[in-house]
Parts: sequence; C-alpha cells; structure tokens
Amino acid sequence: MTDILKHIDAGVMTLTFNRLERKNAITSAMYGEMADAIAQAQTDAAVRVVVIQGHESIFSAGNDIGDFLQHPPTTPQANVFRFLRGIAELEKPLLAAVAGPAVGIGTTLLFHCDLVYAGDNAAFSMPFVNLGLCPEAASSLLVPQMFGYHRAAEALLLGEPFYAEAALEVGLVNRVLPPTEVNAYVQTQARKLSGKPLSSVLETKRLMKGVQSKTVLDRMDVEIASFGRMLQAPAAQEAFGAFMAKRKPDFSKI
Repeated sequence: MTDILKHIDAGVMTLTFNRLERKNAITSAMYGEMADAIAQAQTDAAVRVVVIQGHESIFSAGNDIGDFLQHPPTTPQANVFRFLRGIAELEKPLLAAVAGPAVGIGTTLLFHCDLVYAGDNAAFSMPFVNLGLCPEAASSLLVPQMFGYHRAAEALLLGEPFYAEAALEVGLVNRVLPPTEVNAYVQTQARKLSGKPLSSVLETKRLMKGVQSKTVLDRMDVEIASFGRMLQAPAAQEAFGAFMAKRKPDFSKI
C-alpha cells in the first residue's frame, strides 16, 4: 500500500497521507511522489484543483527522522525541496484539510495553500530551532507576514504548538470544523472551485500572488542553503542524536 494516495475525480486531485501507523511522517520517497503529482497537476487538463489531506486524528508528524537522517536533503534537487517549489509555483488552487497534529512541514506547506480548513483538534508547530535547524518553505518570510513579527517569533523561535482557534485568528485557516467533517468539507469546496471558469480562477490567483511569487522562491533558496549548512552543525547533530536515543538534547555547550 502506497504512503501517498492519489485520486482524481471531478477535476480534483486529492493527495492523502496514508502512513497512519507512523503518524503520517513523511519520507523522501513520499516527497518525491507528491512532487511528481504536483507537477502532473500543473499540466494535466483533467486536474483543476489540488487537495492535500491526512486522517481525522493526524495530518502529519512532519519529517520521518530516521529516513531524514538516511537521506538528508543537502541539495536543492532533494525531493522535499522539489515538493515545496512545486506547491509554491502551482498555478491551480491548492487546498488543505488539517486535523490533529501538523508538525514542521505539515504546518509550513499550508502557507502555500489557497484555502485551509482545520479540525478543532488541529495542533500546528514549527519546531525547527529545537532541532538545531532553521525555517523552510519560505516560512521565515510568510509567517511574519501573516502572523505579525511577535507572534511569528513565538511560533518560530520557541517552536511550541498553537491550536485551531489561534490559527483561525491569524488567518492560517479559513474555518474550524469537527475533525470527522474536515476532509469532506474540503472536497465540497474543491468541487465548487473545479466548477468555476478555470481561466478566471488561474488569473485571480496569479494576481493575488503577484510579485511576491519570485520573492518566495528566492527566500526558499536562501533557507535551503542555511538548512543544509545547519544540518551538519553540532546543534543539529545533538538534536537528532538525542531524538534517536530518546533522551533530552543538551545544547548548553553548543
């Protein structure tokens, strides 16, 4: 059984995290599947809208740490970065249905979505600093823009979770629903979009994204360079070593 389910119906491509036994933690291979699917959606006339969803109990625990250490994303061509550039450049509407925890990239990918709906059990977190790393997915640009600097600093420097109502307040999500209803509601919204004139939808999205599109991609490149450098540094080595050993990391001498 594949860890990413892809389904196309009524103009909607739905990508579903399907690794519930591992809390939908994402491997390099899964990023590759999603990157390829997004590339297909960009050019496939049968696809007018893309949806990313998880399970009612969890969206994604973020990177699979074991796989991440075996396949570190050290080049811009890494699958994770192909996926992130793909969603940043996608011309068609991108929607997300989020219930339960959305960790790391499970949260940052949402900043590239056009509509996001969350279960009232959603918990968002961006704990990059706690892993000795830096933000990715242009989140160092997009989070301060959406949240304001001080709220962004709390989310990115402390890396602590924030919940559905807070996400609604700052505009990260459009609506909060019961977890069992989120995926179905997003499908309804996606089909509404699919039934609208595609040329108008694409042009409206292009105009809203405007000149910032290049800025977002440029920031991704800067973050990728920093991320690759920090991945080899002592803080990240200590953080990941502690995670694998199931102990608390000690950054006191780093």
